[in-house]
Amino acid sequence: MSKLDIALIQMRSGIDPAANLADASDLIRQAAGEGARLVATPEVTHLVQKDSEAAFQVMQTPQADPAIPAFSALAKELGISLLIGSLALKQAEGGKAVNRSFLFGPDGAVKAWYDKAHMFDVGLGQGESYRESDNYQAGERLVLTEAEGAKLGLSICYDVRFAYLYRRLAQAGAQILTVPAAFTRTTGKAHWEVLLRARAIETGSFVLAPAQGGLHADGRRTWGHSMVVDPWGAIIAELDHDEPGVLTASLDLSRVDEARRRVPALTHDRALSGPEV
Repeated sequence: MSKLDIALIQMRSGIDPAANLADASDLIRQAAGEGARLVATPEVTHLVQKDSEAAFQVMQTPQADPAIPAFSALAKELGISLLIGSLALKQAEGGKAVNRSFLFGPDGAVKAWYDKAHMFDVGLGQGESYRESDNYQAGERLVLTEAEGAKLGLSICYDVRFAYLYRRLAQAGAQILTVPAAFTRTTGKAHWEVLLRARAIETGSFVLAPAQGGLHADGRRTWGHSMVVDPWGAIIAELDHDEPGVLTASLDLSRVDEARRRVPALTHDRALSGPEV
């Protein structure tokens, strides 16, 4: 299939997983009603809670979390491929959680899952700092999967700053790179667009970036501005705000091969000598 109709869900998830699940489901239904075959939601779709103690009180394990069977049933009911950008989940063993993406097929089955590999441990100044590694276990594997005839490379939020991840996915055949996110307002305003466009240009891939946006119940502010970028680096669809909503686009997958023929940078790697890290 050369053409693929997709939709990105922009949310303002809060501290109540059940309410977030209901909000996400409504928006997913809207996207499917508008003809999307692949629908993607943002990072931490069903829980945005910066108080780690409060977050762990409501988190569930993958085996117990009701969102997973609910999204599975929704994908099957609507007959769509559904990428849940991530869920915050307890591990059965160990003291840390995982930040995990799930891809559900039109039959409701989990086709792939991916744990966020890079932890957002930063100090942005003016009292804004984050230490994801205190509460989350980093993932250890890259994930290439398939949806609606397209090859998808999965990532989550802060991963977007690590170009090697996307290069490896593209060299393995990914045509679409997914970047579900909850970018802070500070970093989003400065870096969101340029990072997404850079990853698209470097790899000759489509980039799908569904986002959290606005002032959340826990006091966090996220950037929104969900975006679709084509393999030449052009923004082909964007929500230019931080309000919840649905963003649709039609992808011509032949543009991936075209971009990679014009600039075949993925085939030009060289082993260079230099400073040791």
